[in-house]
Amino acid sequence: MSAPKILVIPGSLRTGSHNAKLAAVAAHEFAQAGVDVTRISLADFPLPIYDGDLQAKSGVPKNAVNLKRMIGSHDGVLIVTPEYNASVPPLLKNAIDWVSRVQDPHETRGEVFRGRAFALAAASQNRLGGARVLQALRLILTSCHANVIASQMPLAFADQAYDDMDRLKNESDIGALKELVRQLIDISQRMM
Repeated sequence: MSAPKILVIPGSLRTGSHNAKLAAVAAHEFAQAGVDVTRISLADFPLPIYDGDLQAKSGVPKNAVNLKRMIGSHDGVLIVTPEYNASVPPLLKNAIDWVSRVQDPHETRGEVFRGRAFALAAASQNRLGGARVLQALRLILTSCHANVIASQMPLAFADQAYDDMDRLKNESDIGALKELVRQLIDISQRMM
């Protein structure tokens, strides 16, 4: 069985983001597991705030189409997101909203979410580690008919979680990430 292609999407653009660090650590872990991994930045896919009137007038923005095709060219997707007010940050929610509107010929709208495994992780400085955003994001993605795997990773006290080389320090965090990576690879392979 061939190795799946995995896409890692950090949901933060902030300099020094704990979530961008976690996305980089996860991408390294996927590479160590021998899969083809791609890590992107949503800064490379700038999008206007979703507006149905804008879509009706101008169509779906090219960057939404490009992001949808990037997702579609991978077997599994890991989204690593910060938590804003106990929910999904606007940058990530807006990207999902636009991508769900892309419909290539011979596809149903939002088809990119179906038949593809998604994994979720969050890093937060609080003790919950972004658990609330993971719940909210799971609801959004499953409403788009995505297959969101059972394992997820809330990284608590993220401001203390990394060493001076931006690697995870705590053995339980390392173990949780390894389990998330293993499960996403396994499920992505079965869905290929």
